[in-house]
Amino acid sequence: MTRRVIAQGTFDILHPGHVHYLRDAAALGDELHVIVARRENVTHKRKPVLPDRQRRDMVDALASVTEAHLGHREDIFVPIERIRPDVIVLGHDQHHDADGIREALAARDIDCEVTRASAREPAHEDELLSTGRIIDRILAERGGGGDRNPGSDA
Repeated sequence: MTRRVIAQGTFDILHPGHVHYLRDAAALGDELHVIVARRENVTHKRKPVLPDRQRRDMVDALASVTEAHLGHREDIFVPIERIRPDVIVLGHDQHHDADGIREALAARDIDCEVTRASAREPAHEDELLSTGRIIDRILAERGGGGDRNPGSDA
């Protein structure tokens, strides 16, 4: 019997923290399905910089991911009902209330475990494990935007 795991998140500008979370989640089953939040549904923090499909495609390209899906526009539980996971893995620092999710799953007759991934400590002092910190660093080091050559690799 195949054990399905779901992870979910925004995944705006992939970084080592995302990779750790998804590897942690994948280790709990045979298939890892990742639900990538649509920009319009992100309300707990700043909207993603990258487009929905680009973020989904980047997550889908990771070796630990079986398939990445965009979240549903109106009801976050629709893809969960379709995938029928055995486990939902929340990121160690995600804002979600695990007990609230368990209650919502039970109300929809979805029987699955809800757990959290482990935290990942930075491998070195300047490693950035947060999209917000990556964006802050970009703005600090390259802010203003006027000095970037549009055709460059910088």
